[in-house]
Amino acid sequence: MSFLRKLAEKVTPPKVNLKMNLSDSVFFLGDSIKGELLVSSEEDFDSEEVRCEVQCVEAAKVQKRIYSPSLKREIITEVWESATLYFAKPSLSGPIHISKGFSGKFPFNIPIPITMKPTSKSVDRRVTWTVKGVLAVKGRPDAVSPTLEVQVAQPQAAPVVKEVVREVVMVPCKYCGTLFPVTETVCPNCGAKRTA
Repeated sequence: MSFLRKLAEKVTPPKVNLKMNLSDSVFFLGDSIKGELLVSSEEDFDSEEVRCEVQCVEAAKVQKRIYSPSLKREIITEVWESATLYFAKPSLSGPIHISKGFSGKFPFNIPIPITMKPTSKSVDRRVTWTVKGVLAVKGRPDAVSPTLEVQVAQPQAAPVVKEVVREVVMVPCKYCGTLFPVTETVCPNCGAKRTA
C-alpha cells in the first residue's frame, strides 16, 4: 500500500490551497505588482521554494500559407502567433517545511519594467499580463495557484510646465543716468519723472 501511495505522490501535487490577493486592480509600467500569496495546507511536505511567476505575452493575428491535403494546394489562413515579452519568477521563500494545517501569507512586490508594453486587446493584437503563485516540491508536480490576468497601464505623463520669459526694456534716467524699466514712471535712484 505504501508503494502505491508513493507512486501517487510522484504524479500529484501536494494538497495545498494557493490564492493570490493583489493590492490593486490596475498597475502601471515602471511600478510594481504588489500583493500576497495565501497558502493553506492539508498535508505534510517539504517545499523547495515559494515563488511568483509574472509573464507578459504578445499575440498577433498573421496570415500564413498552409498546405491543405484535401485541396492539394496551399491556402492562406489567419492564425494567432504569440511571443513572451517578459517573464520573471521572484522567490518569496526558500526551502520550507509545510505541515498539515499550515496557513501563511507570503507578500510580494514585483517590479514592472517601464520599457514593456501595457495590456491591450484589439481585433488583431493582444498584450496580456498574468501572475500566479507556485509552491515547488522536489520529486512531485508543483502546486500552482489560479492564474490571474493583471491590467498593466501606461503611466500618466507629468504635466509639461512652460516657462514664459519676458524681456523688460530698460531706459536711462535723463538726469542721473540710472537704468530703470520702461514700465516705471519715476527713476528709482533720483526720483525724477521719466520724460520719454
